[in-house]
Amino acid sequence: MNDSALTPPNAPLPSGFFVEIPFVESLGLRLDHFEPGHSHMSLDPQPRHLNSWGVVHGGVLMTMLDVAMSAAGRTSVEELRSGGNATIEMKTSFMRPAKGALKVIGTCLHRSTTMTFCEAQLMVQDGTVVARATGTFKIMKSTVHNLK
Repeated sequence: MNDSALTPPNAPLPSGFFVEIPFVESLGLRLDHFEPGHSHMSLDPQPRHLNSWGVVHGGVLMTMLDVAMSAAGRTSVEELRSGGNATIEMKTSFMRPAKGALKVIGTCLHRSTTMTFCEAQLMVQDGTVVARATGTFKIMKSTVHNLK
């Protein structure tokens, strides 16, 4: 970990995130570690996260992968607070059903002045990878919270 790394509880919000993201907060996703180019997040699935087969719904898994990649594409905590990355494209591969505590690790593979190219792996508690994703994100220079 380098000097610009920040691991909660130093983050201001209980979820570990640096800005309010209502949808992500409603899922219960936690940002456990951030440093430029890398993010680690976790989720303890509840019954509301499950599909009719009793495993975590694919939409929950895709959200975890998307948010982990988006955070990994940031260069600083300040960028996490002020800017954003809009998902341009995302490919997800589901390999196994997901049950129990989940962890996702996002990594930025390349960053240009306007785009980031990232990947993420989602694992169950024993480290078995259950889903992977790659994504392309547009770097937003300022917050888009006030767009209507």
